[in-house]
Amino acid sequence: MSIQRTHQSRTSTLLFVIVLMATLIGVTVCNQLPESHPLHVGNYMITLLGKYLTYAILAVSVDLVWGYLGILSLGHAAFFALGGYAMGMHLMRQIGDRGVYGNPDLPDFMVFLNWTELPWYWLGFDNFAFTALMILLVPGLLAFVFGWFAFRSRVNGVYLSIITQALTYALMLAFFRNEMGLGGNNGLTDFRELLGFDLRSDEVRLGLFLASGIALLFVYLLCNVILRSRLGKVSIAIRDAEDRTRFIGYRVEHVKLALFTLSAMIAGLAGALYVPQVGIINPGEFSPLNSIEVVVWVAIGGRGTLYGAVLGAIGVNYAKTWFTGAYPEAWLFALGLLFVLVTLVLPKGVAGLFKRAKTGTSPS
Repeated sequence: MSIQRTHQSRTSTLLFVIVLMATLIGVTVCNQLPESHPLHVGNYMITLLGKYLTYAILAVSVDLVWGYLGILSLGHAAFFALGGYAMGMHLMRQIGDRGVYGNPDLPDFMVFLNWTELPWYWLGFDNFAFTALMILLVPGLLAFVFGWFAFRSRVNGVYLSIITQALTYALMLAFFRNEMGLGGNNGLTDFRELLGFDLRSDEVRLGLFLASGIALLFVYLLCNVILRSRLGKVSIAIRDAEDRTRFIGYRVEHVKLALFTLSAMIAGLAGALYVPQVGIINPGEFSPLNSIEVVVWVAIGGRGTLYGAVLGAIGVNYAKTWFTGAYPEAWLFALGLLFVLVTLVLPKGVAGLFKRAKTGTSPS
């Protein structure tokens, strides 16, 4: 049975890689076709697909801890937003004296609020390498500190979920304050360039889409390697029987802390790729509702499969785009109905359909 599961896992991973690479190449080729061509993919769709891919990375980060470790985190929007703010701070520093007020050191909102000097925590964000480090380090450090206290105290289940939700809500309230020096209600926006390239150009939009796809591929393969390792097997044992795993000698809190921290760093990476594509980051990204929505994506796609999380994130957000355009008032009702139907009819999500198709078993 173990050999069969390993074979199925490798097959699904290979299929995922093939489909993702074919999609990236196909969309790129279609984008280069003339606008009159029926297969042409416009720049708006490129940006939209790039955003979906960042959501897929976020969904994988949630599935890593929920599907394979049993930790239902309702605070991953915080890690996503922190990675986004780190990227936003770098993009704001790249504007320089091209802002409305022409100040080479201070962003426009600081000049408007009569700030006289750049806060210390903005220093270094003019350097991309430093920013890339902070994109991973800041969410990872927050998750490490939070997890250190929570897991050592053996906080589990709904209590841990509530605490993670309280964490992201507290951060949202803090980032709304102008005194934080991060744009307050309006957040960070009016980005111009990244690594010297104009963010408004079609080539950069395509490049960000491809970067998001490659990042998703890397994250997926990294999580796959980890889950096939001894660490992954122990994490599944913790999910299924935490007390028994602890009693046979494993340091459960260390495993939880390691994967929770890694998951937060992946979410931060997703946020960093999201910001230059949508052109803004504000405190609304910390909203606890965003974290709950990610959990819905994973549940609909199929918890504990990785590829199911990707399917759920892309599929639900595509439906959201269509519904909010055609029937904006009906979207939340449609999402709730979809979640209820999946819970009752497909408890293992859409990915469960593929597994049943392979094994020929009936729904249960």
